[in-house]
Amino acid sequence: MRIRICFHDKCFDGACSAAVFTRFYHATVNARAEVDYRGLAHRAGQLFDADIFDGDENAIVDFKYSPSDRLTWWFDHHQSAFLSESDAEHFRRDRSGRKFFGPDFKSCTKFIAHIGETKFHFRAPDLDELVHWADIIDGAQYPDTQTAVEMSHPATQLTLVIEGSKSDDFVPRLIPELASRPLAEVAALPHIRKMFDELYQLHLKSVDIIRAAARLEGGVVFFDVSDQEMEGFNKFIPYYLYPAAVYSVAVSRSPQRSKIAVGSNPWNPTPKNANLATICERYGGGGHAKVAAISLPPTDLDRTRQVAREIVRELQASLCP
Repeated sequence: MRIRICFHDKCFDGACSAAVFTRFYHATVNARAEVDYRGLAHRAGQLFDADIFDGDENAIVDFKYSPSDRLTWWFDHHQSAFLSESDAEHFRRDRSGRKFFGPDFKSCTKFIAHIGETKFHFRAPDLDELVHWADIIDGAQYPDTQTAVEMSHPATQLTLVIEGSKSDDFVPRLIPELASRPLAEVAALPHIRKMFDELYQLHLKSVDIIRAAARLEGGVVFFDVSDQEMEGFNKFIPYYLYPAAVYSVAVSRSPQRSKIAVGSNPWNPTPKNANLATICERYGGGGHAKVAAISLPPTDLDRTRQVAREIVRELQASLCP
């Protein structure tokens, strides 16, 4: 018996969601099932490869819905969980009792833990720390920018390693550790510690790069780092550098995509009336009301920059009295 668990790759909440779902599945469905992990990334075009659901059972956690009849389990919490209205209708018609949508939850990890406990009587107290930190990190509920950017806690250190890894099999190999060890033990593993030390130096450089590239105008900090190899960067750096910013818009590029990241400053008390997921959905992206993104082809940088400028102007207008 083999279950394929697909998860949001290069994402702390995605990895933790897979870890909690693994424990849940082994405890409530099949303790002996072999688990095969597959990271999923948002990209322009088709999100799901034709052969992706090749397990005896197949699950997606912290990622968009698929109407495939091979999909057995699904958990997501993003406002933009459905690629189309037909997908949303397919979900609403599902009667399996194994597909769940929780847009009111800050993290998919906490959503899975909640569903596991309330519907399947699954409880794993040793995962409470993991669930707690996934909720803080994915929900941007840090007490201050220093906690988010200076990375003194094992959870924030693991977030940097997960987001910065270049290896396709790194996060799949990490998930069993997250499912079975305290976060401090995982962060202290020699290969994890080595990766963190190397990536933290790059993180410090990214702070300097963003400081040089960013401009704050009308409550929105904007920067374009598409000429740098830094698609993955700490999304709280703009607010660390510009506490007065209400929103941020960033352009970056990798071999897989041109990306627009749109966020809001959780520490700035200015009312935030713009729904960032709704804005990004107009351009084929999505996410949450307070943080969202758009992926375009890597060759379409001019279009990416144009869309980013449109979003900057829309957010600036939303802040005008």
